[in-house]
Amino acid sequence: MVRLGTHSGSFHADETLATFFLTSLDEYKDAEIIRTRDQDLLNELDVVYDVGGEYNHEKLRYDHHQKGFNETFSDEYTTKLSSAGLIYKHFGKRIVSKLINWDINDPKTETLYQRLYKTFVECVDGNDNGIPQYDTEIKPSYMDSTNIASRISRLNPTWNGDNSEETYYKQFMKGVEIMGTEFKEMLFVCANQWMPARDIVVNSIKKRFEVDESGSIVVLDNFCPWKEHLFIIEKELGIKKNELLYVVYLDNGKSSRVQAIPVNPNSFTSRNPLPEVWRGLRDEKLSEASGIQDCIFVHNTGFIGGNKTLEGAIEMAKKALKLRK
Repeated sequence: MVRLGTHSGSFHADETLATFFLTSLDEYKDAEIIRTRDQDLLNELDVVYDVGGEYNHEKLRYDHHQKGFNETFSDEYTTKLSSAGLIYKHFGKRIVSKLINWDINDPKTETLYQRLYKTFVECVDGNDNGIPQYDTEIKPSYMDSTNIASRISRLNPTWNGDNSEETYYKQFMKGVEIMGTEFKEMLFVCANQWMPARDIVVNSIKKRFEVDESGSIVVLDNFCPWKEHLFIIEKELGIKKNELLYVVYLDNGKSSRVQAIPVNPNSFTSRNPLPEVWRGLRDEKLSEASGIQDCIFVHNTGFIGGNKTLEGAIEMAKKALKLRK
């Protein structure tokens, strides 16, 4: 029987997630889980993680506590990996492909694999390595969508309760199940919601010159959450930061919106707000001021406006570009 080894005693989010990752693979799905700090026993096991003082993928050893360990997921990240991140770095793409039943060679699988590290695994790495989430008051060092580390920690037996090895093992495996459920839920959300939205934004950005020769107006084929995707895709495609200025989309199928792209996904400041002379106006007064039929409104800050038709919203974006010049 294949045997996996991690440390005994109090358990944490990283080794429970690492256990879920490994047991998701066919070669380890029926493995025996050994929790020990006995180095002689650890040396006999097939895979060892979060204990043992060694990181060596060829030997299937994945500890991160030893002096000099500074492995990260990629050059894009500064967060040091925990046992979860190490296992995910080497096996994660296979795990994602298997759980979601996507071809491992499909570029979308790579995108999903990368996305799940950023939205789920990195926070486990950061928490286990004692890395503060906020290095400034503005931007977090990593995302934490679940506070899963605290929830796993609470599963440990209490100091004044049953502290037997049997209880520790039972609670540890409960943690593995919870981590697996959380990961799969995030995976399915990313695969079934985040990825389809990304596809819409990618296709719409690539067709932007069909809308206007400036390439500054993006018309979404269907409405979807677009802000985060736009900034990611903009970087991937090497588009200059202020080249994209407006996003136009149908709103509930009854009217259309033109939205000024913000300076970052969480900002209320726009790259190029709608013209000041339009702001705060509605209906006929706005149509008169803009020279565009069927206008509905422009927000006081100029970050968004509305028109009864998609063509009208596009025209608002085009005229806003001209007035910018």
